[in-house]
Amino acid sequence: MYLEKINSPEDVKKLNIEEMKVLAQEIREAIIKRDAIHGGHFGPNLGIVEATIALHYVFESPKDKFVFDVSHQTYPHKILTGRREAFTDEAHYDDVTGYSNQNESEHDHFILGHTSTSISLALGLAKARDVKGETGNVVAIVGDGSLSGGEALEGLDFAGGELKSNFIIVVNDNEMSIAENHGGLYKNLKLLRETEGKAECNLFKAIGLEYIFIKDGNNLEELIETLKKVKDINHPIVVHIYTQKGKGYKPAEEDKESWHYTMPFNIENGKPLNEDIEDYCNITKEYLIKKMKEDKTVVTITAGTPGDFGFSKKERDELGSQFVDVGIAEQTAVAMSSGMASKGAKPVFTVVSSFIQRTYDQLSQDLCINNNPATIVVSYGGAIGMTDVTHLGWFDIAMMSNIPNLVYLAPTTKEEHLAMLEWSIGQQEHPVAIRIPGGKVVSNGKKVTKNFSKLNSYEVNQKGEKVAIIGLGTFYQLGEKAAKLYEEKTGVKVTVINPMYITGVDEKLLEELKKDHSIVITLEDGVLDGGFGEKIARFYGNSDMKVLNYGLKKEFLDRYNIGKVLTKNRLKANLIVEDLLKF
Repeated sequence: MYLEKINSPEDVKKLNIEEMKVLAQEIREAIIKRDAIHGGHFGPNLGIVEATIALHYVFESPKDKFVFDVSHQTYPHKILTGRREAFTDEAHYDDVTGYSNQNESEHDHFILGHTSTSISLALGLAKARDVKGETGNVVAIVGDGSLSGGEALEGLDFAGGELKSNFIIVVNDNEMSIAENHGGLYKNLKLLRETEGKAECNLFKAIGLEYIFIKDGNNLEELIETLKKVKDINHPIVVHIYTQKGKGYKPAEEDKESWHYTMPFNIENGKPLNEDIEDYCNITKEYLIKKMKEDKTVVTITAGTPGDFGFSKKERDELGSQFVDVGIAEQTAVAMSSGMASKGAKPVFTVVSSFIQRTYDQLSQDLCINNNPATIVVSYGGAIGMTDVTHLGWFDIAMMSNIPNLVYLAPTTKEEHLAMLEWSIGQQEHPVAIRIPGGKVVSNGKKVTKNFSKLNSYEVNQKGEKVAIIGLGTFYQLGEKAAKLYEEKTGVKVTVINPMYITGVDEKLLEELKKDHSIVITLEDGVLDGGFGEKIARFYGNSDMKVLNYGLKKEFLDRYNIGKVLTKNRLKANLIVEDLLKF
């Protein structure tokens, strides 16, 4: 065993080639076992083991600085930089994040979870080094899938045209993004692989970068030899390595897409330990497939994450040109949706809440100013979703609900969600976004007959007095629970309202509440600052109505406990009633 003796990169340098090969196998075994028990990013980490060992063998981290793009490929790096136990001892699996994190180690320089950022961030490190008169190598490690992101291309452009000092870009090419790659630049990567880097047409050289190709990016000898040549280079260079995603675990080698990330599984047969349950993303997918078969003008768009809504390779192939993957390019997805909608097509852009943050300008400028009727379906919004600090989903309400012309809807049930999709795709008046609820699917079987074109018209589902609870989206059922508990304690039936519209205020209804209500409560699964509740509070600002806003504090949390966060923000029925009783 060599892995148990690795506590820092200095320990890697003591090994010979054959010992490092054994170490590589031990690292793979540790990652496979850890992910089988815990879940995590799988294929990308298995593919970059040798390259990571070679980087730490040749360079002098942390003086030489590594910036790993997207962090899906940082597990081997963490193992070699003093965080081994987090991958070898089940009791310590949660000691570190799944992402680069400078709070964990001096060998990490940023908290990174979104893609296409490494080159630009590393350029900043190189520029800081230069202006301070310091020395050392700066190495950006970027996956081929990340190159479709605009920021990565902007970074390449600056590095090739402006930087005149040491800068090394390792392009980890495994022919995959999360799913297959899409876009013209991948034709050039394929050509470079086929010609072993000798093709005259070379994206990186065209930008002004020196270029080296490594045919076998899992060959330690070749990696070490090449990295030694580029160490301390005095200008930018690309080292293009061809690696095998999922290397060392046969199911992941054969099905690279499914094994990009995994939940806990059986190592022997690769089967998941937990059965799939119905979720809103899969419901959305099934509806869209049916809709696309019925109407050839309906097109589903994804920005490199088809799996988030469950679209399999087989399903995507069957849909043909009606399913579009623009790569890691949310900006293009929104702008393209606007262009399609302007000429009568019916685009539906499916996107994760934290990823849509990358395209605020296109939402505002390209889509909403032009008022084109595209549909955006936002998943993993709110506290009941992803918990990594880089993937928090509770900022989209504040970000999107204040853009003019956009209609942002919050369904509370499966039936409402499907009705909103049907209306949005059919209407031609507004750009519409639909925020999928967090948590388990709620289905009441009720047919939704609401005319959503009558904007900002809330639904009163229980008429009461004194207290009105407005529960938005995910937290509507919480509002019902609080109302029931309050009635049990006081005998007073309160009004329960499903607003449905995040972007607007039902002024007529809110005015009516003044007649026989003294307190209005708002519940939302997003940050309170700039959120839905503030719109209600502002409406009542010049009146005697008391307004209690419940939502999430504006903060960055990492790997939080959902229950504790909800309790801290008093988003529990008993705590809401406790507050009410004070009045």
